Amino acid sequence: GNRSPRSATVTVTTGKDTGTPGAGCAVGYRVVNQWPGGFQGEITIRNTGTAGINGWTLAFAFPDGQTITNMWGGTPAQDGTAVTVAAASYTAGIPTSGSVTLGFTGTRAAANTAPTAFALNGTACTVS
Repeated sequence: GNRSPRSATVTVTTGKDTGTPGAGCAVGYRVVNQWPGGFQGEITIRNTGTAGINGWTLAFAFPDGQTITNMWGGTPAQDGTAVTVAAASYTAGIPTSGSVTLGFTGTRAAANTAPTAFALNGTACTVS
């Protein structure tokens, strides 16, 4: 019978998790076509997490001041170079290992460099 000293107190919290368990994403960006002053682009959002996504907002910045003039698959808002895209009703759900693709047309200057960082619902995505 030797007794060990009492262990430290542990605090456990139960209830609803307000985080985003299993969150993960990868974003692919490509220029489909371009012409003087304009271009067509495509963005593919992949759910690499362990849970489905129901509703999303994608954020990124255009490095060369490009602007989106029309988009399908989402609703864009732009403030200078900063862009946010809210899901359309038909692209809002992204199952685990699933993806959605957005298309858009835009204006550009001489350069048309791709964005280098994307965030989905505030979580940084891998750029693929």
